[in-house]
Amino acid sequence: MATMREIKQRIRSVNSTKQITKAMNLVSAAKLQKARGKLEEVRPYFNETKHIISTILKYSEVLQHPYLTPREGNKKAYIVLTSDRGLCGGYNANVFKEVLAQAKPQDQVSIISVGRKGKDFFQKQQYHLLAQYQAISEDPTYMDAAKIGELAIKMYQEGTIDELHLVYTSFLSTIQQAPIILPLLPLEPSIFKEETQEKAPLMRYEPNPEEVLGYIIPKYVNSLIYGGLVEASASEQGARMTAMDTATENASTMIDHLTLQYNRARQAAITQELSEIVGGAEALQ
Repeated sequence: MATMREIKQRIRSVNSTKQITKAMNLVSAAKLQKARGKLEEVRPYFNETKHIISTILKYSEVLQHPYLTPREGNKKAYIVLTSDRGLCGGYNANVFKEVLAQAKPQDQVSIISVGRKGKDFFQKQQYHLLAQYQAISEDPTYMDAAKIGELAIKMYQEGTIDELHLVYTSFLSTIQQAPIILPLLPLEPSIFKEETQEKAPLMRYEPNPEEVLGYIIPKYVNSLIYGGLVEASASEQGARMTAMDTATENASTMIDHLTLQYNRARQAAITQELSEIVGGAEALQ
């Protein structure tokens, strides 16, 4: 049985951990609000870009385009968004599970890793890393997304890869996040077909609709990557909030248990001292 001194030291240690987890919970809550604000800001740009592509496809005769035409090859690249730090529950593990289930065969798969946890995992699993980015998962910017998108689109244009996918965690609520694999290239034209009765816009695309698509689709891909980065950032903070809240509750429960154990040990020590005093007094009589 642990001594009173050992129990007291353990109570102090657990209490220190509780203060840390509580502070991390509050920090994650503040970062989550900031990430959710970014998420609301990026949606209008994404929706407008999608509308422009939809309009071009609907009111022009563009049926074939390198960004829209599936290829015969099977070389896939996955942009995988993970965290740079731990202590966020099953956030990263769920992403890894989704990638391992879909990214097959392994010798045809390349990874563009965003986040230190992803880099470490895929290196250990011996996946081919095309590129890796760190220190952007908690506060991503559009420039970060554009940098990632520029590399991925360049590799797609050069034929290094035949398919491009984005793997991120969708933010559903503070306590619920879901990993998603989103196809980026080639784009499926059917997703741009809007059920609308509006008349054809009086618009001319210069020099031609194909050139406009060649310019606007990379912007659309970048906006998808940026949206994924922002959602992943919010999901990471939500997962960390939940994990730290659970850790704080567990620390409180442990402190209560240790305090009870300490009081019992103290009571036993007092009882033993009283017994020794009474025994000694009786021996002197």
